[in-house]
Amino acid sequence: MDLSPKQIVNELNKHIIGQDEAKKAVAIALRNRYRRAQLSKEVRDEITPKNIIMKGPTGVGKTEIARRLAKLVKAPFIKVEATKYTEVGYVGKDVEGMVRDLVECAVRLVKDEKTAEVSVKATETAEKKMVKILAEAKKADRGETAREVFEQNLLESLRKGTFDKMVIETEVRDEPKNMELVPGGAAINLGSIFGEMLPQKKKKRKLTVSEAMKLFIAEEAEKLIDDDAVTDEALRRAENDGIIFIDEIDKIAAKGNTGGADVSREGVQRDILPIVEGSTVMTKYGAVKTDYMLFIAAGAFHVARVEDLIPELQGRFPVSVELTSLTKEDFINILTNTEHSITQQYAMLLAVDNVDLKFTPDAIEAIAEISEEINLTSEDIGARRLHTVMEFLLEDISFNAGGGNYPLVTVEIDRKYVEEHLAKITKDRDLKKYVL
Repeated sequence: MDLSPKQIVNELNKHIIGQDEAKKAVAIALRNRYRRAQLSKEVRDEITPKNIIMKGPTGVGKTEIARRLAKLVKAPFIKVEATKYTEVGYVGKDVEGMVRDLVECAVRLVKDEKTAEVSVKATETAEKKMVKILAEAKKADRGETAREVFEQNLLESLRKGTFDKMVIETEVRDEPKNMELVPGGAAINLGSIFGEMLPQKKKKRKLTVSEAMKLFIAEEAEKLIDDDAVTDEALRRAENDGIIFIDEIDKIAAKGNTGGADVSREGVQRDILPIVEGSTVMTKYGAVKTDYMLFIAAGAFHVARVEDLIPELQGRFPVSVELTSLTKEDFINILTNTEHSITQQYAMLLAVDNVDLKFTPDAIEAIAEISEEINLTSEDIGARRLHTVMEFLLEDISFNAGGGNYPLVTVEIDRKYVEEHLAKITKDRDLKKYVL
């Protein structure tokens, strides 16, 4: 996608408040990918992404920046936690699993796109199949012309949703279950590995017409999709556009001593190093090079420091950005200036039960003040604090709404309402009840 760094930041600003330094860093990294793609192959092979390490407390936007960035450019993206991996030789997940997970994500992404491309044709074929089943259910003897008219009427009724809740019995593919061959490892679908070596099983199931149609469309779309083309494109995207977000990187940093658990942590770091540095990982779809993937590491770094990571790993994350704790002004912006803000979400949820929820500006300010205060006096969990406060604030309204065909009721939340309903939080200095 041909977006300038400024345009990328503007897109991120719709969903994430503040953290301009981090947004600028990821925007430049993304634009550099586009710049690299415009160069000759010889030069392109020499240019590798500048990986990023983010420092900052939880809930300030580290993961969200990376996730929104990937969504913006439709790039394969996975978030992994460094603490979930074990050193090679120990039982558990090995670090190469993150690359295999990224390739799986890329395959799903490409398959979804290809499915969308053939959806019209797949739907038409599925409709014909369903009309035959419905016509068979009617079991009426008709001539050729009458049968065609009858089937056309069935098709029109099917498209209108007339038969959606009708239950039919049909044969569907029996998908083999995923099996976890290694404890703590990834689940493996043996059917996808052995492919045509295993016979394709089908089983009879009773389904509503709408459910059966979804299965038929998926089956027909799969027949129209070239799996080899999907795999090739997925591998290309994973290698050149893939983004791997490694969270809790600070938890595997040694803190000044070399005993016990710290040795194991250092082992995980050394296992991650070749992945970030650039290596080839074998997946069930083929070999994948990690040289041009973008790695974004993140951690709170309350106890450990970035300098506690092994020097070789530090060197593979040349761009370091620090994210700051959220202030009252940030909370106000989150509540009012983001797309699908928390206040909008609650208003839409309660609108289902005929409650017109409105917030006055002074109510928003009061919510922001209390959220900041709790973060300062207890654990700082960033924007996630707003969910805790909002749930407590709207508990009575959410509980009493619904359960009948009530007329539309308007509820206005002002500062007085906020202070009255959140008085327990502001008075209780222990605050343990409200810490997530």
